[in-house]
Amino acid sequence: MLHIYNTLARDKQLFQPINPNQVRMYVCGMTVYDYCHLGHARVMVAFDMMQRWLRASGYAVTYVRNITDIDDKIIKRSLENNESLRDLTDRFIQAMNEDADALGVERPTHEPRATEYVPQMLAMIDKLMHNGLAYQASNGDINYAVRQFKGYGKLSGKSLDDLQAGERVAVESHKRDPLDFVLWKSAKADEPADSKWASKWGVGRPGWHIECSAMSNSLLGDTFDIHGGGADLQFPHHENEIAQSEGAFACTSDCGTEHQHNQNMANYWLHNGFVRVDDEKMSKSLGNFFTIRDVLKDFDAEVVRFFILRAHYRSEINYAIDNLNDAKAGLTRLYTALKDAPAQSVAPDWSSAYAQAFKAAMDDDFNTAIAVSVLFDLASAANSSTEPAQKAALQQQLKAFAGVLGLLQRPAQAFLQGDAAHDDVAQIDALIEQRKAAKAAKDFAQSDAIRAQLSAMGIVIEDKAGGVVEWRRV
Repeated sequence: MLHIYNTLARDKQLFQPINPNQVRMYVCGMTVYDYCHLGHARVMVAFDMMQRWLRASGYAVTYVRNITDIDDKIIKRSLENNESLRDLTDRFIQAMNEDADALGVERPTHEPRATEYVPQMLAMIDKLMHNGLAYQASNGDINYAVRQFKGYGKLSGKSLDDLQAGERVAVESHKRDPLDFVLWKSAKADEPADSKWASKWGVGRPGWHIECSAMSNSLLGDTFDIHGGGADLQFPHHENEIAQSEGAFACTSDCGTEHQHNQNMANYWLHNGFVRVDDEKMSKSLGNFFTIRDVLKDFDAEVVRFFILRAHYRSEINYAIDNLNDAKAGLTRLYTALKDAPAQSVAPDWSSAYAQAFKAAMDDDFNTAIAVSVLFDLASAANSSTEPAQKAALQQQLKAFAGVLGLLQRPAQAFLQGDAAHDDVAQIDALIEQRKAAKAAKDFAQSDAIRAQLSAMGIVIEDKAGGVVEWRRV
């Protein structure tokens, strides 16, 4: 049975969905004003893996991953580019989808854009005002009154006193309390027209946190099963989402200063770990900031996916060239075990010892690190098998289990030879034929020279029975 680490409980818990055999999951997606980076890649791949395993486990999954297409950074970039918000965000949504497709990330069930849910945001803010949890400040902004929500801090474990102590001395005068956060921002004269909406409190635009509360509620209901995102979102974003959603929809008859709530926004909160670069935090200021597109110039997209999945989703991972090369070598080992595998695909056979080990790993908080080790065990068994039928069965199960993780679904030779994406395939084939001719003429010096030339090109050749020569890239 599936157990997952619930950030809200700070413990690993048995997963029990609200409705049997059905899972509703919301994940905070990208803010689309630039190309996606490695941190985004990890979020996309980690939660794609989770929804795949939930489906493989028999659940019908409704997976929502939102798009933030209105915020300060987007407005700033649109003004810098002299480009409309819609054109800017459409362009980077397309780029995001291209990156996700390359990484083998399946499209979510719903991918709502924040700008399409402004009426729902306004309705939620109105509820919060009615419940005594929000107020209009002197500058026109609508702010959330944090101290009015009794459960604030339950996700992050931060107390109000600790938060107060960490605030800067200079406090914006229009807030009643430095901990309060904005729900609706009053429009400024120099902001573009397509970043403004009419409301009963004046023209403005939504704050970031209210966007996710409104979209998740609209698509998944007042309470749903799983809410996920990167570890950096635990506070304040996810904490604020809880305050908003539970403050609006889980309110009892008395919603004043002792505001009580009687249900969770989400029952399980999951957070993936950070991506570090050469053992340092990834940041633009350090000059170690990599977009997915940067990385895919040097590494096959499946290698990047494998690099992410071979670590547990909650652990930090360290992006370094050596680590990517190691992931490439590991994936090459797995594909090498499938070189002569049967073409037809089969469903996973969950009765075998390998299957039980794989399932136990995945049911233990989606432990892909252990699950991947089972794939290597299967590959080793297939490589050492001398009985053709047994070997074929092991290869098929290897491909089937890996498929649950979105791996090993290409023809093995396509991966090993680089999907013929390189323009040197004809040259390689020609050199192999020249080497065959040299060997037939017993010109072993020429044969060795050609092998060395191929090796210098990053090509490993393997002589098989019957004069067959197989090659792959290193």
